[in-house]
This record gives sequence, C-alpha cells and structure tokens, in this order.
Amino acid sequence: MNQYLYLKSFAAIACASFLLACTSPNVQQYANEKPTLDLSDYFSGTIDAYGIFTDRSGEVKKRFTVLIKADWKVVDGKKVGTLDESFDYSDGTKQKRIWTLIEQSPGKYIGRADDVVGEAQGDLAGNALNWTYTLALPVDGTIYHVQFNDWMYLVTPKVMLNRAKMSKFGIELGEVTLSFYKR
Repeated sequence: MNQYLYLKSFAAIACASFLLACTSPNVQQYANEKPTLDLSDYFSGTIDAYGIFTDRSGEVKKRFTVLIKADWKVVDGKKVGTLDESFDYSDGTKQKRIWTLIEQSPGKYIGRADDVVGEAQGDLAGNALNWTYTLALPVDGTIYHVQFNDWMYLVTPKVMLNRAKMSKFGIELGEVTLSFYKR
C-alpha cells in the first residue's frame, strides 16, 4: 500500500512540475522582436479595441468594444499612465475601468484599477508585454477573484493583439481576445 501511495504522489508531483514548466513563455524571448513596444507611446491618445470572451470550450460568450483614452506624465521621475477604458458589450451592458500604470524600471510596470485586487505586474521586452493580475469579476450578483495571464503583442505601430487567459484555483475558465487599433 505504501508503494502505491508513493507512486501516486510521485506521479502527481511529476505531472504538476511538467504543467508548470509549460504554463507560458518568458517575455524575454521576444526581446529582439520588432516593432518595439513602448507603452507610453502606444497607449497615448485614443485607441479602439474589439474583443471576445470565450469559455474553456472555445464558445464565444460575449463580444465587446472598448474606447480607450490614454495619456502619460512623469511623476517623481517615473512614467505614469492613465488608461480610461469604456466597454460596450454585445448584451447591452457597459463597464468602465481606469488603469494607472507606473513604470518601475525599464521593462517593469505595475498597474492599478478599482476592480484589480492588489497590483498588476507587467514585464515588457521587444514587442511583447505580459500582465498578471487578479480581477474582481462580477457574475450574476457575485464577485469572483479571477487570475489573468495577459499577453499583448505589437504587430504594427498602430495594431496590437491581446490574449488573456482567465483561471481560478489554477483551472482555466476562458479567454479574452482583443485587437487594439491606435487612431
């Protein structure tokens, strides 16, 4: 019996280690990709975004558009950006989120918004940005704390693609896919 439990435990640890090793790419692997993403340059002015939310089976559950008004200032020697996002969903609902982004050091950012639990952590290299954060997500009158692993890739100076995986307790719930267009 002890050997069975040992083998079962070993298999579970090996499986978990394999899954953790495969979770996501490292942003540094995009360091040489062009065009180079500069958050304060791309997220300034007006940006339009078009997106979908799919559940874990891949079924589209919501479509939405986002109007983003963005600007940056230098505060205490650090770049500080404000992204004012207005969401319009296909079911007629609307949502507002205002992000404050702060460059901590080259390629390292933190982000805050009213519905973000704690701070978002951002790593940037080349044309890619990886955000990780927990969002307080309202669903049918209940608030769920959902983890986001959010990847943005600058395709052209005006177009950026975004793919965000949502999970809770390590279980994938769905995915948000967005295309951004800088006016």
